[in-house]
Amino acid sequence: MRTMGMFAVTGMLALAAVPASAQTKTLTGETKTVTASVEAIEKAKREVTVKKPDGTYDVFYFPETIRRFDTLKVGDKITAKYYENLVLRVKAPGEKDVNSASGGTVRSEGKAATTSRQRTITATIAAIDQAVPSITFTGPNGWKYSSRVEDKKALEKVKVGDRLDITWTEALILSVE
Repeated sequence: MRTMGMFAVTGMLALAAVPASAQTKTLTGETKTVTASVEAIEKAKREVTVKKPDGTYDVFYFPETIRRFDTLKVGDKITAKYYENLVLRVKAPGEKDVNSASGGTVRSEGKAATTSRQRTITATIAAIDQAVPSITFTGPNGWKYSSRVEDKKALEKVKVGDRLDITWTEALILSVE
């Protein structure tokens, strides 16, 4: 399962602020740099699960042009400079679900590479708890996400069963130490 990263948390919290009359909302991120420890390696997908200094986890994709991917081991350190951007779009009733990904390497130098990926999924609001307040989403491939929502009034604008497309774009500069 692909995680959406820390910026996505902000995006999910802001989702409830997207009124039904609005079609899209773009949430721009900021560039961040992190050095993280390798926790798991999915060689077939060329994905590496890392643990960041704050204790959270993320998944980084390594393009085939990074030759050192095959030498990675659990415990290695990876430095990533990354940027994420989210676009949320409320779906019209009956509109077809999406689940797509694209991406590629812009530049590679053996130990480092600049990559970008974009992923779009259709998510459904599975639960809203006004008491907490919180919202839960589900999506393809068992994807599930729950988060507190700071603005209770925003939750009144959506309901369980509403669907939306979430598109996140990430750009990464990866280096293996």
